[in-house]
Amino acid sequence: MSFIKRIRWGWLLAAAMLLSVRVAWAYPIAAPPKMHIMEGFLPLGWAVFWWVVALPFWVLGFIQVRKLIGERPELRLLLGLAGGFVFVLSALKIPSVTGSSSHPTGTGLGTILFGPFVVAILGTIALVFQAVLLAHGGISTLGANSMSMAISGPLVAYGLWLLLKGKIPTWLSVFLIAFVADLSTYIMTTTQLALAFPDPMGGFMASWLKFAGIFAVTQIPLAISEGILTVLIFNALQTNATIELKQLGLQEV
Repeated sequence: MSFIKRIRWGWLLAAAMLLSVRVAWAYPIAAPPKMHIMEGFLPLGWAVFWWVVALPFWVLGFIQVRKLIGERPELRLLLGLAGGFVFVLSALKIPSVTGSSSHPTGTGLGTILFGPFVVAILGTIALVFQAVLLAHGGISTLGANSMSMAISGPLVAYGLWLLLKGKIPTWLSVFLIAFVADLSTYIMTTTQLALAFPDPMGGFMASWLKFAGIFAVTQIPLAISEGILTVLIFNALQTNATIELKQLGLQEV
């Protein structure tokens, strides 16, 4: 990587760090937990269940991250950028009345670059820091939040990426992957909440429709915005990280 490109990457990382500090100041740890599914909101049985379901994905992700760093150490900066993108975007929230909140996820970019299992680790690390430092989400609900934001969203988006790769313009593929990763996260969150809190009259489906309707008001515009932002970031990477993208097989998609 040339000296000029290192400077540009440094500015990108510095901007991400400054934004994360601004978020931490705006939502201090003393504030009530409002990000993702908050601490203690899920019944214990469901909290444990989602931890168990998420565990195999964490193991696979850890293996892939370790392999990536060991075999291609020059990609660590790009990996850090993808992780910072997830942390900053998922720390921005629009509160709802469901015990969770609407927010971008930032997982689409990392999914395109490294695949869904690596993003499972990046997203979970972001969730841990948010739970501990920002009081967003929680440790008991880490399994559920990881399953929705760091696992299911990237898995669905990656399947779409493989389906669309080379068939439509790259910018459109990138937009759709970010858009779908965002919405898939909230479909999973909606499902988790509906399973834990079925409607007394209509059961799971009535509860699911209620939560989905509340989320849709803010989440669809957010997903569109995240898609546009991800396209801009990916275009910048195509200009400033050509060597890294070629190593990942993405420069000439």
